[in-house]
Amino acid sequence: MEKAQNPKKMSLAAQILIALVLAVIAGLLLQKMPEVAGNYIKPFGTIFLNLVKFIVGPIVLFSIMAGIVSMKDLKKLGAIGGSTLIYYFCTTAVAVTIGLIVSSIFKGSFPALSTASLTYTPPKSANALDTLVNIFPSNFIIPISSANMLQVIVMAILIGFAVILLGQKAETAVNAINQLNDIFMKCMEMILKLSPVGVFCLLTPVIAANGAAVIGSLAKVLFVAYICYLLHMLIVYSFTVRTFGGISPLKFYKEMAPAITFAFSSASSVGTLPLNMECTKKLGVPKEISSFVLPLGATINMDGTAIYQGVCAVFIAACYGIDLTLAQMVSIVLTATLASIGTAGVPGAGMVMLAMVLTSVGLPVDGIALVAGVDRIFDMGRTTLNITGDASCTIIVSNLIKKREAKLAAKNQQ
Repeated sequence: MEKAQNPKKMSLAAQILIALVLAVIAGLLLQKMPEVAGNYIKPFGTIFLNLVKFIVGPIVLFSIMAGIVSMKDLKKLGAIGGSTLIYYFCTTAVAVTIGLIVSSIFKGSFPALSTASLTYTPPKSANALDTLVNIFPSNFIIPISSANMLQVIVMAILIGFAVILLGQKAETAVNAINQLNDIFMKCMEMILKLSPVGVFCLLTPVIAANGAAVIGSLAKVLFVAYICYLLHMLIVYSFTVRTFGGISPLKFYKEMAPAITFAFSSASSVGTLPLNMECTKKLGVPKEISSFVLPLGATINMDGTAIYQGVCAVFIAACYGIDLTLAQMVSIVLTATLASIGTAGVPGAGMVMLAMVLTSVGLPVDGIALVAGVDRIFDMGRTTLNITGDASCTIIVSNLIKKREAKLAAKNQQ
């Protein structure tokens, strides 16, 4: 008698999507008992997120080093870094512009909320020189333990350069870097198998606590923000991956589905990094590119956060009865774009950026209190957009480097 064939295993994306739907249902059922979700379900989500955070530091450190030592070409690394920064700056500027335009169209439908008793103390933001100083680590362990991705990237680049410059002497080190990278990647695969459980346990408490608030007075502001997130994703990223990346947007979003759903439920760009690396690998992006572009993007690329700045600035201005001028809107675009780099790695970067944006155009910082209560709901969408932007950048940079190498090869054959 023939054995029955094993049914096809469900994909990780499908598992995460099912977990997300179940979390929404469970969260809505527990709205009257949010403490149950917070006390008994959230801890398991926290355990999963802790495991993801544990693996992120070593993954970034060793994958960037492995990428650099495999390139053996500092000019190529410079081309990758330059293309990445230009793309991130441009898409962030477009994102905040979309946020301002769409929210201005819907401005008349925003609810009239009282601003008389508002008080808000924004987190302290570092000046430009302090930010520059904080990029460079003073300790080998602390950047990894605190998940300070900019410092980890600097460490990886310095060590990678040193290994390349040592040449044959560092052959043992090259093997060790590659082996450690493989070990942590395998560890990452083991952790990511728990993603559906993590998604359910992280999202259920959020829905249970915020379900009623979303239906309330801030529903229209959230609706406008999510329209902007979708527009940016479906227009800007689809256009760039098709035109500059040379792949179908449908293929891109299909392969990115696990990372997108995980980012939405966890609201953590750094936490989504291992899964994002896995998804871009399936899209054909070389490890040497994704290992550099994605960690950098998780730290400084904030398209979703930029949209949030634009929408919230228009909403807060409307609540105070202020009409933003064209000059003020231009100022918001410039401030939000530059602040995305200036607040990189700062806890609560979204709030710090919003405080900077409001100050730049003379709006009351106390207005942040209007949106602070549902910031987690904003954050889910903006994190999803941020990590999708990071992935689109890897596709584009990979294609540009491929064309560059093809030109150099043709030139050498002549």
